[in-house]
Amino acid sequence: MKDAELNISDHILKKAHHYCAYQERCLKEITQKLRGWKVQQKNIDKIIAALIRDDFINEERFARTFASGKFRSLHWGKNKIIHELQQRQVPDLYIQIGLQEIDDIEYHDTLKNLLIRKNKEISETNPARRKKKLITYAVGKGYRFEQVIETLNKVLHE
Repeated sequence: MKDAELNISDHILKKAHHYCAYQERCLKEITQKLRGWKVQQKNIDKIIAALIRDDFINEERFARTFASGKFRSLHWGKNKIIHELQQRQVPDLYIQIGLQEIDDIEYHDTLKNLLIRKNKEISETNPARRKKKLITYAVGKGYRFEQVIETLNKVLHE
């Protein structure tokens, strides 16, 4: 029975290696995937230990990649990135390290460009409602309310 268990674990470990090699994964994602594959908890713990040992799972690296990727490709703000990393149970220290991957000037320019682009797309003619739509959009993307207001006032007065 031990040999059969070992073979199943080896097979699952190889499958997990491929899953982790495809893109960065956090501990929660791996655990959920292993449970989805109906792996017993005792084997999940062993597989995760092996994945960490072999550097297939690295929460700090995941946080860095996640933060920079979501910011650059989807233009998410820091609040949304923080929330999503917390949902994945990434430790706060690694979340803060991940956020350091985002350059402050690039962050501000991205918010400004998002607001300019969205302002052109909105058909609302009432200035107050137009401004509210822009604020709602940017806050929904994860940017801080105060920063949105400050940037929006500059965009609307340029």
